[in-house]
Amino acid sequence: MENIEQIRHSLSHIMALAVLEFWPKTKLGMGPAIENGFYYDFQFTKPLEPTDLKKIEAKMQELILQDQKFVKKNITKLAAKKKFKDQPYKLELIKELPGKTVSIYTNGSFTDLCKGPHVKFTKEINPKAFELTKIAGAYWKGNEKNKMLTRIYGFAFATEKELQDYVKMQEEAEKRDHRKLNEKLNLYQISEEIGLGLVTLLPNGAIIADELENWAKETEEKQGYVRVYTPHIASEKAFKISGHVPYYAESMYPPMRMAEKKVGENDVYYIKPMNCAGHHMVYKSKPRSYKELPLRIAEYGAVYRFEQSGELYGMMRVRGPIHQNDAHIFCTEEQAEEEFQKVMDLHKYYYETLGLNEKNYFLSFAIRDPKSKKYVGDKKMWDKAEKIALKFIKKTNIPYKVEAGSAAFYGPKIDFNIKTVTGKVFSASTNQLDFQLPKAFGLKYIDKDGKEKIPVCIHRAPLGAHVRFIAFLTEHYAGNFPVWLAPVQVAVIPISEKHDQYASEITKQLKEYNVRVELKNENETLGKKIREAEMQKIPYLLIVGDKEVEAKTVSVRERGKGDIGARPINSFLDKIKQEIISKK
Repeated sequence: MENIEQIRHSLSHIMALAVLEFWPKTKLGMGPAIENGFYYDFQFTKPLEPTDLKKIEAKMQELILQDQKFVKKNITKLAAKKKFKDQPYKLELIKELPGKTVSIYTNGSFTDLCKGPHVKFTKEINPKAFELTKIAGAYWKGNEKNKMLTRIYGFAFATEKELQDYVKMQEEAEKRDHRKLNEKLNLYQISEEIGLGLVTLLPNGAIIADELENWAKETEEKQGYVRVYTPHIASEKAFKISGHVPYYAESMYPPMRMAEKKVGENDVYYIKPMNCAGHHMVYKSKPRSYKELPLRIAEYGAVYRFEQSGELYGMMRVRGPIHQNDAHIFCTEEQAEEEFQKVMDLHKYYYETLGLNEKNYFLSFAIRDPKSKKYVGDKKMWDKAEKIALKFIKKTNIPYKVEAGSAAFYGPKIDFNIKTVTGKVFSASTNQLDFQLPKAFGLKYIDKDGKEKIPVCIHRAPLGAHVRFIAFLTEHYAGNFPVWLAPVQVAVIPISEKHDQYASEITKQLKEYNVRVELKNENETLGKKIREAEMQKIPYLLIVGDKEVEAKTVSVRERGKGDIGARPINSFLDKIKQEIISKK
């Protein structure tokens, strides 16, 4: 529906009017339309209760049925200040807006500072196609130094069916939330004692990380990558050359200043936010010839980012350690197109193996905002990089959208975005075509004519960061990891104590085949042991009792299918090993 954004924005104003009718002394923040809905920020005189949402929602439906008209008017800033004299947040916005006039919108008895657009009449809104969903805290303007306001969120669609479908999808998304699933899967831990946003992968999470890393290493070795290990910290000198200081300093951990009298040097060090500088210095470690290019340098390097505390979110948004599936490809300009295509193909291979197809992902092409001062390099180099990158993107035949102003400070950025089964969009990896940093670091190679030239650098990380990608996969699979990734692949469950010895023999045999197996011989009922194994989402349960001991078989329960019958252990081993090898 073409005016769905107008409907959502209009609903935020209607909600503000409903709130003021119940709590007239409320101070108003901002209320935009957002993806799938809207929100408004308020400063209440007393805490809002969750039960108040239905009361506000009912009042909104009543106001919609009044068929109020939205009327726009341009007024001077002086008039606006008088109109909003009791609204401090509106006064702050008026002061910041450019020009001498501002626009306001009025519906019923409510007027708001707003540029619009809105629906003409509230009758354009289906009163049964929206729902207020939650109350959350939100810092004014997203800055944690400002006052915490109360944000009310709502979903909104054109029809009641669209709303119901989306609510169902959100309920499924809540079930799949990696933070909730972690309670049973025990993948990771974040503790106050270690620090906000600092993730510890527990044994189960570490297994998944190792499997992904081993897969990436095997794949990259076949494609001619060489592996390196670079330090976790580096001198400020490196980050000044790369431009991270000052252009990325806000996202970096504070500098460590070495006191000369203590360590015999006077220098400043940073925990690295990216692996770029280290890999550029690897390239620079010796003279290079065109015969060595492309040089593909890979590392699962740990980096750290000082994210705002309000932005931290389980394993999805962390401060560290961020072990990235990182690599930098140094090549000639003539080789760049072929190398970029190989990178795109590598993404497809990884995603398709994981059960994602081209319907599940799209590209974002982040280019610079020419008016911004946050970028390094000259216009000519940027234009060249953006033109070439766009040419590469079009050749992939993958859907893409352009995002102006979102480029990295040193070059245009191409993100692979995956749409999960719950409709959530997840930015999986970033790829960049870079003409800037090789020049800044003084990288050179001798071409076939004996002349010095500067290489092009392609930054790529198809599997992104361990923790973030594991969080995505947890939600995508709802915790039902494919056998090759599952932390525990098989649980062996003896029916009673007298079957423990046979169960132990089966467990030992599975371990000899490098199958990750857990023997569940606790003094519990069979039903409870099966339920606990199913809650852990273990792919296969092998039940052993009198019949199995006598016949030298195992009774197999497969996740999602239930009992699939008894079979000899060798037959089961052949089945599971094939699934692990093929990454089915």
